[in-house]
Amino acid sequence: MLKHTLDRIEEKIKLSPNIPEEKKAEYFDLLHELNNEINELSKTEQEKAQSIKGFTKITAHEATRETIDPHLMQISLDGLSTSVRELHASYPKLVNTVNAICSFLSKLGI
Repeated sequence: MLKHTLDRIEEKIKLSPNIPEEKKAEYFDLLHELNNEINELSKTEQEKAQSIKGFTKITAHEATRETIDPHLMQISLDGLSTSVRELHASYPKLVNTVNAICSFLSKLGI
């Protein structure tokens, strides 16, 4: 992921009242793992990598809004999951990381 985008997402997470403090480090770890996987993907699949970055940014935005709209949150999670679905065979770690992020947010009730 672009360093600038990751920095902006991290800043939003740090300030978010929706993510408990003890869970923020876990979310940062997942985002860094996703960043590494997207960088690998972008070497061969630039457009797909851009889609995943975009949905990651949108999902982080929805998860860190002061008042979460459950419908928009679900749409962003669905978009993020769909953006990696066809990559399962060739990039299983990327797909697993995206699924872990979606699961993480769902478990928080976001």
